[in-house]
Amino acid sequence: MSDQAVSGYAGDLTPQEAWDKIKDGTAVLVDVRTEAEWAHIGRPKSPEGEPLFIQWNLAGGVPNQAFLGELEAQAPKDKELVFLCRSGQRSIAAAEAATAAGWASYNVLEGFEGVPDRFGERTVNGWKNSGLPTTIGG
Repeated sequence: MSDQAVSGYAGDLTPQEAWDKIKDGTAVLVDVRTEAEWAHIGRPKSPEGEPLFIQWNLAGGVPNQAFLGELEAQAPKDKELVFLCRSGQRSIAAAEAATAAGWASYNVLEGFEGVPDRFGERTVNGWKNSGLPTTIGG
């Protein structure tokens, strides 16, 4: 985990650190990407199977006004939450919102797809490129 304190949420984790927290049962993975991203790019798997899927933004980039309500309905308060998006930006906002609502929350650095390489392809790092469990399709 990043050794520097992060304002607004518990901290940033590498994909492997996030996996380790999820695998040991201290955290729940929450993917905040869009339905289209889940269906066409792939989804992370957690040791229990599917992580929670709660969109931060809806189609067209419209903010999901029901995000916290959906999180409240699905996420246990006694577990830490690990937020994942494509590249680690939406997940920061989600971690900040969840922290303000009472969860201990982390952001996954590099996101699901990772940062673009010199050709613009997302092949460098991230959950998917780290060899962590994934699935394609809905």
